Amino acid sequence: MSFFAKVTMLFVVFVDLLGQGLVFPILNSLIMEPGTSMLAKDTTDATRHFNYGLIIGIFFLCWFFGAPYISKLSDVIGRKNAILICLFGALGGYALTIAALYLNSFLLLILGRAITGLTAGNQPIAQAAMIDGSVDDEDRNRNMGYIITGVSFGLVGGPIIGGILSDPTILGSVASVKLPFYACFVLVLIAIFLVLTCFKDQHDKVAERQPFVFRPAEIFELLWQIKNYPIVVRLTVVFFFFHIANLSFYIFVDNYLTSKFGYGTFGGSMVMLTIGVALAFSSTFLVVPAQKRFSKEAILGTTFVVWAVSAGAFVASPVAILTFIPVFCFYFVFGIAYPTFLGLYSAAVGDEEQGWVMGVTIAIFTLVAGVISLLGGELIGLDLDIPFFGVIAAAIIALVVMFLAWNKPEIKTLTRVSGG
Repeated sequence: MSFFAKVTMLFVVFVDLLGQGLVFPILNSLIMEPGTSMLAKDTTDATRHFNYGLIIGIFFLCWFFGAPYISKLSDVIGRKNAILICLFGALGGYALTIAALYLNSFLLLILGRAITGLTAGNQPIAQAAMIDGSVDDEDRNRNMGYIITGVSFGLVGGPIIGGILSDPTILGSVASVKLPFYACFVLVLIAIFLVLTCFKDQHDKVAERQPFVFRPAEIFELLWQIKNYPIVVRLTVVFFFFHIANLSFYIFVDNYLTSKFGYGTFGGSMVMLTIGVALAFSSTFLVVPAQKRFSKEAILGTTFVVWAVSAGAFVASPVAILTFIPVFCFYFVFGIAYPTFLGLYSAAVGDEEQGWVMGVTIAIFTLVAGVISLLGGELIGLDLDIPFFGVIAAAIIALVVMFLAWNKPEIKTLTRVSGG
């Protein structure tokens, strides 16, 4: 894979994740702050928590239904064509979101997030494309780290763009909650141009010969195929709890800080910025060194311990500024653990199934995120600490299940120290 093709893939992932880093703080403010006009001023806090969980949950559940299908489809119609489908879907989603903000329509806002979710499949396709261009296991792990770097830059860029473009103290009367979405719209257009001009791979040749056939049942068939891969099954059991812990923290960190400490859009953006910085550093510089020094099982085990401690420290923090320390620690280790887990999935299947298996990882991520958003929106309305107690429980369960389910020679071979 050429240098420009890699840069294009990183930019595609950057734009894909930019929306999350930007949208979450803005949605949190639109829904949770009584002064906004998206919901009636007399809406109760419990209803606001539910609506926040609802709109986030719909986004992730639509992502769940869309991503595995598009990822598998990329093995047939080509990486480029699948990425372009996602990017044009993002354009439509941002256009609807902008319209919703002008009309103060919560239903239109949900529709915009649903369309964005259905076509938010770029990350697994980019992962598969980077795997296509890898020359060996070390290069593959390095490229997985680069993908997470693109993710982290998106999480960093989103809060910066959202915080600056929506803050009147910085841009004066020009600033608005709509302006960040216009910026995202333009960035998606740039990504489309880069994909059309700079990205080519071997799957594009196949794409010219294969017809596009939409089969909704394909979504469930893709996930059902896991049963034919015993190693993937064992990885997935742990990956499920991995994401329960991760997403219980990530989805509700903004919501928690707004409700407990009065954070607004700018404060929420700074939390996302902290997450992005932690991810950017560890995923860029520490993935390969950590895998050369420690087994992948040790890396993940350490991650689960750090997560449990960080979640406990987060809810115990008496002042808002102290919460940034456990947030940073949580996602610093995530930046090493996540590409490590993706590398295990990649190594568990052959070259022809890379698109499928990367789609599986995103399907698990989005399904867990959708369910947690819907349930957590109710639970956090009862007690702000409940999602973070869930983080502690899920991290401990993941640690125990990993040692039980991975006690097999074929798993030990995958998780050994890189180069060992």
